[in-house]
Amino acid sequence: MPNTRVIRIQPSDDATMAQGVAQIQRELRLPTAFPAEVEDLAARASANPRLPELDRSDIPLLTIDPPGSMDLDQAMHLERRDGDGYRVYYALADVAAFVTAGDAIDDEAHQRGETLYGGLSTIPLHPTVLCENAASLLPGQLRPSILWTIDLDRTGEIVAIDVRRARVRSRQQCDYPTVQQQLDAGRADPVWDLLREIGQRRQALEKQRGGVSLSLPDAEIGCDGGQWDLEYRLPLPVEDWNAQISLLTGMAAAKIMLQGNVGIVRTLPPPDAHSLARLRLGARALRIDWPDTQPYPDFIRTLDPSQPHHVAMMFSCTAVLRGAGYAAFDGQLPAQPLQAAIAAPYAHVTAPMRRLVDRHANEACVALCAGAAVPDWVRSALPGLVETMATSDRRAHQYERAIIDLAQAVILAPRVGEPFAGAIVEVRQASHGDDGAGARTGIVMLRDPPLEAHVESATALELGGEITVRLAQADPASRTVRFVVAD
Repeated sequence: MPNTRVIRIQPSDDATMAQGVAQIQRELRLPTAFPAEVEDLAARASANPRLPELDRSDIPLLTIDPPGSMDLDQAMHLERRDGDGYRVYYALADVAAFVTAGDAIDDEAHQRGETLYGGLSTIPLHPTVLCENAASLLPGQLRPSILWTIDLDRTGEIVAIDVRRARVRSRQQCDYPTVQQQLDAGRADPVWDLLREIGQRRQALEKQRGGVSLSLPDAEIGCDGGQWDLEYRLPLPVEDWNAQISLLTGMAAAKIMLQGNVGIVRTLPPPDAHSLARLRLGARALRIDWPDTQPYPDFIRTLDPSQPHHVAMMFSCTAVLRGAGYAAFDGQLPAQPLQAAIAAPYAHVTAPMRRLVDRHANEACVALCAGAAVPDWVRSALPGLVETMATSDRRAHQYERAIIDLAQAVILAPRVGEPFAGAIVEVRQASHGDDGAGARTGIVMLRDPPLEAHVESATALELGGEITVRLAQADPASRTVRFVVAD
């Protein structure tokens, strides 16, 4: 089961998954609690935030997130400009109003790097007294923020950017399912109709750039009648439109920092030929049409997330988006500043309570927009942030991968010995033994359930070949799933 965005495990009387997640957290030495010093400082800081002088609580901001969310990083308001075009107000939680560089909260955040999601609980970047209370853009509360104001022309292209600190007050906390239902029924607040309009404009521009948006479903793991199963929750259209506002802001931030010759951007190299060839084999294995002349971004847009085998293909497509990292710069621009999936320079700024780098990038943008010097604490942190975020990204991927491996083992355990049809999409071992036998390990794309898995064979595996495999092992304790080529 390839990587996904969010993994939710439903509570169950069967403690298999809960015990497995706890074991993963122990193995990875994940920080499941904050030191007392950090909690105490966070409690004091939450009572005394540094509120900016500029008051923009007049802006009727709204938040939109999954139901039940408390760590609200963003609030927005959208309006039409005089003549053609739009204005986007995007307020981001100002973590620097509570955290000082070098204090205990900041030191702990550098150890964590980012919030970890997956399973039965969240491992936050900051103590919950901040991220779910004092810094969160909860409705009706006066909050310090980094306020982005981005003007767009009628096509959705950026024409002006401003970012500064301001006090704001969100009017209402909304959630994706409710807003989508209101939009579908034609009774949504006009701001959501405007979000749809701007989101679709930005999606059209993304297509023109050759960008790729993978709207991966969330994975939900539950137990019914003693049998564990995995279901995917499809993203709603409003989630994709909202994501376009976040992408827009990240692109605006990259533009500011690159023009100012100081900052940190998110980078991703273009997909390599081997990864694309492997992806085409996966499409063939799942019997999804991909014409030879169709570019990868256009193929992605043909996938239908309501079809399980298309979902499997979408997850496989994440494999070509490898090599993501950060490039910090101060005086000399990075040699490769692009984020290939977005097909433009891009920076992480929209999740400051959940990613360490966002706080620093926002601070650089505020200073550059004001024509001021970027603070020394930001400049001195930039080089180390690259490795800090690389380490936290690896940890997050390890955690997610381990939970998926656990879920796969738990779900497949009752099916040991059963045959499965699929096709070989990768040959892992190319050496030959004394008997002349060829490669014996690889990756098989199963058709039902549609997932990728490791496979072993006593004889050579043929790349792209149709094959029947047998589930030889599915052990939740070791999170091991092993298929072998059927006799």
